[in-house]
Amino acid sequence: MTTLPDETGKGLRRGSLGLLASVALGLSSVAPAYSITVTLGFVALVVGDLAPAALLLGFVPILLTAFAFRELNREMPDCGTTFVWNTRAFGPGPGWLAGGWVPQTATLVAMAALAQVSAGYLLGLLGLDGAAGNTAAVTAVAVLLLAALTAVARRGLRVAAGVQYVLLGLQLLALVGFGVAALARPGAATPSLSWLNPLAVDGFGPFAQAVLLCLYIYWGWDALITTNEETRDSDRVPGQAAVVSTLVLLGTYLFVAFAALSFAGTGTTGTGLGNPDNATDVLASLAPPVLGPALAKVMELAVCVSAASALLTCLVSSARGTLSMATHGALPAAFARVHPRHRTPAFGTVFFGSAAAVLLAVLSLVSRHFLGDAILCIGLLIACYYGTTALACVWYFRKRLLESPRALLLRGVLPLTGGLLMLAAFARSAYDMGDPAYGSTSFHGVGGVFLLGVGSLAAGGFALLAARARYPRFFRTGRGSVAACLVTAED
Repeated sequence: MTTLPDETGKGLRRGSLGLLASVALGLSSVAPAYSITVTLGFVALVVGDLAPAALLLGFVPILLTAFAFRELNREMPDCGTTFVWNTRAFGPGPGWLAGGWVPQTATLVAMAALAQVSAGYLLGLLGLDGAAGNTAAVTAVAVLLLAALTAVARRGLRVAAGVQYVLLGLQLLALVGFGVAALARPGAATPSLSWLNPLAVDGFGPFAQAVLLCLYIYWGWDALITTNEETRDSDRVPGQAAVVSTLVLLGTYLFVAFAALSFAGTGTTGTGLGNPDNATDVLASLAPPVLGPALAKVMELAVCVSAASALLTCLVSSARGTLSMATHGALPAAFARVHPRHRTPAFGTVFFGSAAAVLLAVLSLVSRHFLGDAILCIGLLIACYYGTTALACVWYFRKRLLESPRALLLRGVLPLTGGLLMLAAFARSAYDMGDPAYGSTSFHGVGGVFLLGVGSLAAGGFALLAARARYPRFFRTGRGSVAACLVTAED
């Protein structure tokens, strides 16, 4: 058996994570408590009591894409993940844009939203309700949180994983406790299997919008794969953890959605899930009547640490993505710097923490209500790079699909179906975003979601042109050079 050195070819520390830690990292990056509280209301506004059906439908392309990620990671375990895989399949241009720019932009926008949410909840928990409603105060606290979590991420995966165990445990305990209490409350309706009927959704438009929202609620599990070079059995464990984490998320979300519908219904007033005033924070509205004032604070704490937990994972994953891009010559060499003691991409970690703070400040100045639009925008970006990566799996393995029934199914049929579903949701949603009424903000007749989502893709096109001029060697020989530098367990 080959003995692996303590460091990978990029200077990262090998063997930092096992299967359990990888699953915890994947679940934490999704921020279950935060994601369900800021998304379930929007889904209910679109499809009513068919929210569980939307959650189930949204999960299908996610699971199919997870199989694609697993197969690609088995072949090419590199912390650049989507960047490396799309470059190998489609070439340097699509790899840089769809595999690098798009996921990094989605992560950056998510970090700004996560920091804002965590800061607002923290101020509320401390009894500083006035400050929690003040944009400047929330932004200031959010920047401090970003600084603290950047310091943790910079220290290494073992420290980050230890923190995540505690934060994830609190989230899952709070969500399960809320669900049990909601179902047990007097007057709660009996859950109905008809809530899972996708055929009852009225039209493709609402269906596509609901599925796009649900992409956001599941998004983030792929962050665990960016740590593949620091995981034991890097070609096997990250892929297994990706599938396990998505299944755990499905069960948790369906349970909470059924419980919330049973207790609150879809009315447009009070605690009803159809009340637009509750859409951005469902659990904050439902927790007091379900759990009582004291335990409702525990739910608030769960959402607070959920957002902070996901923020920490974003810092971990984004820095490793740019580390790989820089190592392969597609970004400035500074992003390839690894801390000599902690063995982490120190420059990239600090860069993303700082960039998220700047973005948060800018968006807060532009509009106080960017959170809902940010969620919708992120869904568009997720559909773009998940769909492209799923198709990259099919294209990369195209000459080997007939080697076995397993190869045909897991490397061909399932990823192809998932990729097409993702890109269909992307196309429909991009069309819908042209309406200024889509989302909660607009600027000079253009919707805020359109500006954030489609605008960031257009900006990526210009960034790609600049990168071609700055790194011509990568764009000439990127496919071959990436293949030559791949890190495998036998290195």
